[in-house]
Amino acid sequence: MSADSQTWLPNGSYRDSVRIESYARYDGGIAPWGCGVWPAWWTVGPDWPYNGEIDIIEGVHDNQHNQVAFHTAPDCKMDPSANYTGTISDAGGYQHTDCNGLINSNAGCGVTEWSRASYGPLFDEQGGGVFAMKWDENGIAVWSFFRAAVPEDIGQGTPNPGNWGLPSAILASSQCNPLSRYFNQHSIVFDITFCGDWAGNSYATSGCPGTCDERLMDPTNFVNATWSINYMRVYEKVPLYASLRNSAAGLPSAHTGYYLVAVALLSSGNLYFRFRATLFERPITDNRIELL
Repeated sequence: MSADSQTWLPNGSYRDSVRIESYARYDGGIAPWGCGVWPAWWTVGPDWPYNGEIDIIEGVHDNQHNQVAFHTAPDCKMDPSANYTGTISDAGGYQHTDCNGLINSNAGCGVTEWSRASYGPLFDEQGGGVFAMKWDENGIAVWSFFRAAVPEDIGQGTPNPGNWGLPSAILASSQCNPLSRYFNQHSIVFDITFCGDWAGNSYATSGCPGTCDERLMDPTNFVNATWSINYMRVYEKVPLYASLRNSAAGLPSAHTGYYLVAVALLSSGNLYFRFRATLFERPITDNRIELL
């Protein structure tokens, strides 16, 4: 998946953006970069913003920090007391904790990752890494890992977020229901947009040459604006019902448990990024549990 890097455009013309979207919808990489480029890996429900949007990877220009964001109907907020390693986004001079997509110019709520190599050319130079998103009844969390720090369970194909430490960002369930009210019927989207609300409005202060309109003219400016997708595997979230036997009393008790995780394994070439993305359900593995 790549931007047009061949066609010259007259000044003032729009360069076509690129987008692919899953047909399937779900309930409950890396990126291209360069001046004027605005890529994202995200999920979104119908009737935006009432069924939610989750921005797992998003950035503009040659930025160094990935920005995780959430856009929802009114009354969903980030819990500032939740534990994560990033910092609440503060563009415009205010804390982005209100996820309401109908106010504040659609900014939503968001977290900026601490690492200066979580997006853009520095991510490329250090060999890529892994991004992961977990969406369950406890909230929606995003992790990222340098290539040298990817957890063994991801490499082994048995990801376990419980072993990964604090996420980069989390929308906790304490102030926003992640499963029914605010996030529903999500499609998975990869896109590459040019200029627009974010990259266009921030171009003058980005350190990029000329104007965003002028940048669009020369196709060779977009050789880095490419997603190279090896494959995507999707597993739907399904409740597990089990009988948990009390080892002391020998009595069974009802138990349900599930969670959904999306993992993108990313490595980079000279001009593009390669990645794998997987959504999966991790079953209960305690050997004392008897599945019903």
